[in-house]
Amino acid sequence: MIRCACSQAVVLVGGEGTRLRPITSRVPKPVAPLLERPMLVYLLEHLAKYGVERVVFSTGFLAEAIRAAVGDGSAFGLEVRYVVEDRPLGTAGAIKNAQDELDDGCFLAFNGDVLSEVDLTALVEFHRDRGALGTIFLTPVEDPRRYGVVELGDDGLIVEFLEKPSSDVEGGALINAGIYVLEPEVLELIPEGRTYSIERGVFPGLASLSRLFGYTGSGYWRDIGTPDSYLEAHFDILQRTFETPLSGRLGESYVFVSPEASVEADARVVPPAYVGPGARVASGARVGPLAVIGGGAVVGERAAVVESVLQEGVSIGAGASIERTVIVREASIGAGSQVSHSVIGERCRVGADNQLANGLCLYPEVVVPDGSMKFREVEGRESG
Repeated sequence: MIRCACSQAVVLVGGEGTRLRPITSRVPKPVAPLLERPMLVYLLEHLAKYGVERVVFSTGFLAEAIRAAVGDGSAFGLEVRYVVEDRPLGTAGAIKNAQDELDDGCFLAFNGDVLSEVDLTALVEFHRDRGALGTIFLTPVEDPRRYGVVELGDDGLIVEFLEKPSSDVEGGALINAGIYVLEPEVLELIPEGRTYSIERGVFPGLASLSRLFGYTGSGYWRDIGTPDSYLEAHFDILQRTFETPLSGRLGESYVFVSPEASVEADARVVPPAYVGPGARVASGARVGPLAVIGGGAVVGERAAVVESVLQEGVSIGAGASIERTVIVREASIGAGSQVSHSVIGERCRVGADNQLANGLCLYPEVVVPDGSMKFREVEGRESG
């Protein structure tokens, strides 16, 4: 264990995950499965690694699903507590709502949809060495328009903080990565019971006092806010770009096939790939590269699943082709259908001989009859 000086953390998990729908149509985003484990489990393991002892989840939307996934935190060696918003309070308001569950002293704060391997010990030491009231972990991105852009001065001092800049910002930039170290005095700057933003309300004020700093240490980071980033997070785990407890089981072959899975002798599992317990891969089928076959899922004869995630209980018919797609639990794709660059919601039924593409999203329980949908090439672009 590499203990950091902050022993407590607040995790913001109250959002509805609208950008990630239909993956999150029926589950809160932090509980969406990532290699068949709730997304926030990876964050809890990261916090425990650095000696954090208490985690307060600031919840709202579908709060009970988060409590059911995590419980009291003992499975992770943590003490987990919950506070629930009666109505959305914004990022700062959600942190303020957790105040009564925090001890005196500094605390970490995390957006609940972030995967990271940031060195929390180094982050907190940086914060303390500078006498900061707040420190933001910063990471470079090519397109900063979804994030808060930060300009640094000497010694990591933040001299300007611009939340979600306009479309005329070009080139890479350092952005707010949704991981903070905060002193308890910051809580007194947040009005109680009001919707308030830490990005737009608190941080600009701290910057004007020269008490806000940015830490740019290295370490894996990904914001899982869209279906594409959700897919990429799976790929990062399969390729061991992001190290997890599964990494050892993937091994040097970059393939994990559960002992409880059934893969026919003439089926191909192409690394990197994951085949979960109870899954079945039929004769002549191909899984991978970059494929996740969830527990109990079925890949039919001669079907192909490439750069895609099938959640638990998904069924793929004979001869179907799945590419760069997320298929949510218990959905089915009929024989001969082709699905690419799409998201298929929970318990959807896509009949045989359909062609779905071009960012199509089907929300839960939609039924597409046999042969009723076809996307075709039009002037080099796919169109409906």
